[in-house]
Amino acid sequence: MNFNEFGFDERLMEGIDAMNYKQATAVQEQVIPIIRAGKDLIASAQTGTGKTAAFLLPILNELITQERHEDEVNALVIVPTRELAVQISQNLEAFSYFTPISSIAVYGGGDGSSFESEKRALSQGVDIVICTPGRMISHLASGYVRLKGLKHLILDEADRMLDMGFYDDIMKIITYLPAERQTLLFSATMPPKMRQMGLTILKNPEQVNISISKPPEKIIQKAYIVYEPQKIPLVKSILKDVQYNKIVIFCSRKENVKKLSRELNRDGIKNEEIHSDLEQTERENVLLNFRSGRTHTIVATDVLSRGIDIEDIDLVINFDVPNDGEDYVHRIGRTARAETDGTAITLVSEMEQLKFLAIEELLGHPVPKAEVPAKFGEAPRYDPQPKKKFKKPFNKKPFRKRGGLPNPFQRLFITTKKNGSQRLFY
Repeated sequence: MNFNEFGFDERLMEGIDAMNYKQATAVQEQVIPIIRAGKDLIASAQTGTGKTAAFLLPILNELITQERHEDEVNALVIVPTRELAVQISQNLEAFSYFTPISSIAVYGGGDGSSFESEKRALSQGVDIVICTPGRMISHLASGYVRLKGLKHLILDEADRMLDMGFYDDIMKIITYLPAERQTLLFSATMPPKMRQMGLTILKNPEQVNISISKPPEKIIQKAYIVYEPQKIPLVKSILKDVQYNKIVIFCSRKENVKKLSRELNRDGIKNEEIHSDLEQTERENVLLNFRSGRTHTIVATDVLSRGIDIEDIDLVINFDVPNDGEDYVHRIGRTARAETDGTAITLVSEMEQLKFLAIEELLGHPVPKAEVPAKFGEAPRYDPQPKKKFKKPFNKKPFRKRGGLPNPFQRLFITTKKNGSQRLFY
């Protein structure tokens, strides 16, 4: 479906054309008509399906064409992270460039001047606010936020917000909002608690489900089964052998990010790193360099795995196997965005094989295994086996006689009272 067929205002269409949006994605095609009809919505859509535009465009169109309160907040978008707030704010500015719509991103981590500019906008009125829960509550507690005229509430990456413990904050924010509003809930996954929250805060919502917990089929997935010391040399080889435009390498721990980034730079593979030790401005500068092409490779923790909309990433490497299948989907979802193709490579050490097997079970199929080049030496076999459970001895008494010394040829096991488990003491 072409964007011209939605019947958007001409001023909004100018922004859409400037962003080079032509064909709507599946989630946009299903969601936009529902939002334009004024209905509440629960939408399950994986990363990279275009859900940001799916809720921004119809809301922008209504604010342009319908009467709105210029001295109030008309729409509130709540997101889990500062990075996602900045990303949505940038998309919003681009779409609304030719319109009279105002907006502001409200998130922590800035200086006092940023808080004052947020306060000014929230107290004087702004059309669309994109915020993180904690920062918004700080403003609400002061009593100057003008929300009586609010028409739209959007919860984006709602599952992530629940994972981060924002449930109570979200419910508290909702107590400040008018009951008569349109509420939209977007989530990559839909656990029971999410649906329960949705049914609590939404009224007769429409439900849309798009490919939950499955990566786009366009992604070429493969895995290398390796020993841990083989990982860094293999990453260097992959990056040198094939020319990629934009690359994201995910590590599970920031210590691994720092080590890998240092080793790559030392070997002439220029990169920048993103992790929780960096200040917010530093992270934003790294992403700006990446988007503009000044940096081609980023080494990052999972702080980057959700909500960062960069469409032309063509390679994602999982240096460490993600902790669960959902994290895997979000990581590799950075590539093959919208209509592009991409490659996702995962390095699986011996200790990570069981975790990777669980990911394959979630995907519903095995990930093809690539052969480790002979120059790196022998690699382990992919044989994920559950750890053998410890068996109790055959009721052998560890002592020869009551109060005596242990038999030197026997092992001494002590059964703890707390849970009945046994500990080896001798």
